[in-house]
Amino acid sequence: MAGHGAPEISPRTAVEAGSLSMAIIASRWHDRVMGGLVAGAQRAAAEAGIDAPVHWVPGSFELPVAAQAAAKKYDCVVALGVVIRGGTPHFDYVCAAATDGLARVALDSAKPVGFGLLTCDTEEQALDRAGLEGSNEDKGYEAATAALATADVLRGLR
Repeated sequence: MAGHGAPEISPRTAVEAGSLSMAIIASRWHDRVMGGLVAGAQRAAAEAGIDAPVHWVPGSFELPVAAQAAAKKYDCVVALGVVIRGGTPHFDYVCAAATDGLARVALDSAKPVGFGLLTCDTEEQALDRAGLEGSNEDKGYEAATAALATADVLRGLR
């Protein structure tokens, strides 16, 4: 099971030392899945007492450049998207570019980027991770809490 062994991170605990700012960058592809991911990230932000604006980009390939811009203004960024495997290598290229780009943003900016990019073989797998009613996981919520907790750690290291 994908979520087995995951740490439990409370958004409220992540910001005990003071307020943090967070932006959510979300892809427009796959409306239903994205609705669940964004709702989960917004719920985590609300639990931490943060108003996190959502900025929409056309697709997952565009997540890194928007995350890079957001990292200049916010303490942490949550990148949300979904890529579902098709019959061409397009899936591999988009997933690799988005993943590598988001890692580069985090390292270059020294700001956490919550990784909420679902890379699934089927739509059913994506729906099961989207935090919707009946889903087994809530990857939007998890990505947001991970970003907040890491921002708090980084604040203590500076």
